[in-house]
Amino acid sequence: MYTFRTSAFLLFFIAGSVLLSSCARRTVTRVAPDKVIDLSGRWNETDARLCAESLVSQALAGDWLGNFSNANKRKPVVVVGLVKNKSHEHIDTDIFIKDVEKAFLKSTMIRLVQAGDKRNELRGERADQQDFASPESMKKFGRELGADFIMQGAVKSIVDSYGREKTTYWQVDLELTNLETNEIVWIGDYKGKKYIVN
Repeated sequence: MYTFRTSAFLLFFIAGSVLLSSCARRTVTRVAPDKVIDLSGRWNETDARLCAESLVSQALAGDWLGNFSNANKRKPVVVVGLVKNKSHEHIDTDIFIKDVEKAFLKSTMIRLVQAGDKRNELRGERADQQDFASPESMKKFGRELGADFIMQGAVKSIVDSYGREKTTYWQVDLELTNLETNEIVWIGDYKGKKYIVN
């Protein structure tokens, strides 16, 4: 006999089966961090790394580096400033900035100094040392390495779509400016495009 109790049991059984079957399809596999996997077509860690490596390579090939080194007989000091996200999607530009800094350091052709919040944290630590560190281990103010150049830029994008097809175009523009004269000594860009079919 078909009762309310039987209906409730069947409904519970069907709901449980659907839930279990949807959970059973998901798998997670560990992969190497440098393996290229593009699921959504959005900007990802591979785009950030490739872009940073390309732009730093372009920057280090510029005339500004040889001109500065020859005139000053030393490596230039660079600070990587803000890279603004002006694209249509959320991009954590801090990841890209860190990739730029790593590529600069790997080259050994420039000296790199901290920027922004990290620099302020260092200054705060130095201020604390004035009161709490022993005189022989205390770090002094006024000894920071001043940057000669600052790198800044922006990430921009254009999306074009029709029906189930979409293209996303990114352009990352970076420029290097002489901090003393405000002269722009180098401009570079990285362009990328993805074609997505839903």
